[in-house]
Amino acid sequence: MNLDIDALNDPAALWAADTVYRADLFAGKVALVSGAGSGIGRAVALLFARLGARLVICGRTPEKLEAVADFVRARGGEVLVVPTNVREPEQVDALFAQAHAHYGRIDCAVNNAGGQFPQAAIDFSPKGWSAVINNNLNGTWLMMQRAARYWRDQGDAAARMLRSICNIVVVVERGMPGVAHTVAARAGIIGATRTVAVEWAPLGIRVNCVAPGLTATEGLRVYPGEAQREFPLANPLKRPGTPMEIAQACIYLSASSGSFITGEVLTVDGGGKLWGELWTAGRPDYYRLP
Repeated sequence: MNLDIDALNDPAALWAADTVYRADLFAGKVALVSGAGSGIGRAVALLFARLGARLVICGRTPEKLEAVADFVRARGGEVLVVPTNVREPEQVDALFAQAHAHYGRIDCAVNNAGGQFPQAAIDFSPKGWSAVINNNLNGTWLMMQRAARYWRDQGDAAARMLRSICNIVVVVERGMPGVAHTVAARAGIIGATRTVAVEWAPLGIRVNCVAPGLTATEGLRVYPGEAQREFPLANPLKRPGTPMEIAQACIYLSASSGSFITGEVLTVDGGGKLWGELWTAGRPDYYRLP
């Protein structure tokens, strides 16, 4: 598959990409994005900034976060960088405290932080399984819960139904051989999302998920060459999605366009869950065509 991942993830290209949204859509609003140093999270953060939002970005690699912040500030945006391990409750608490101290408000949160590695499920070690579950399930949950507590404690009736949590998950309907750990974790987040969408509606909080299919981020490079050669078979459009395509879906749910949507999963996968195969660790011999 010929794919220029660097070009598709270049901040300047992301900033210049076409978007259907007006430039002041998030003017006066504060958007928090986790895992914002690269990939989908960076694209989401940059699009929020283009649309007028003031940013809070977090992740585990300060250098990557600062590079994103410098890029946005050079274009007149405002960014607060808070290096955070979302698996640690104290660090998540500190993130929200610093965001409130700096801006006095948070309007929406996109939970993108996470990660996984391709391996046959039968070979997962307890440590490997736990690492992915802690990142993708527990970390996302801590961010969701802390956001809800923050808004509950603010008690601003004028903000009802304008508060939004958007969780980045994966397409779980068909399973995804090679990354069973992240499928399990993300399925847990989808279940939690559907439940707390009801519980937190009285607080004026909407909670949704975006489920990207195969997406052309730097993360594709962790997959073996055999898997990468089969990526064009992952969906009927025969291409990966772009980070900007996923970012625009997050904006749709976070903006007033999503004001009557909660508890839902927006799948952005080029039809992959309807047709396609995604063997992230390579196709086993048993499933090879004769």
